[in-house]
Amino acid sequence: MSAALLILPPDLRHSNAAACLAKLQAQIRNSPDTEVEIQAGQLTDFDSAALAVLLGCRREAESLSKTLKFKQFPAKLRELALLYGVSKLLDESA
Repeated sequence: MSAALLILPPDLRHSNAAACLAKLQAQIRNSPDTEVEIQAGQLTDFDSAALAVLLGCRREAESLSKTLKFKQFPAKLRELALLYGVSKLLDESA
């Protein structure tokens, strides 16, 4: 089974979060795949808006009965998710 591969941009802050979320949600909706993988390995400059974007992607995938996997979270993003209490919702897949 193939998965749609979505890659987060290097910069994901409040200033560009809405546009990024809209783009990612459209990619999730338009993908014929039932599995979507979001890679965050390039993410270097971010704030808590990155978590909102990831949660929005999760909601979009769930509404379409698609499986969403997260990969390559930077350590600081994992720490931020833990701080905000959403780390269980954004578990990285092996």
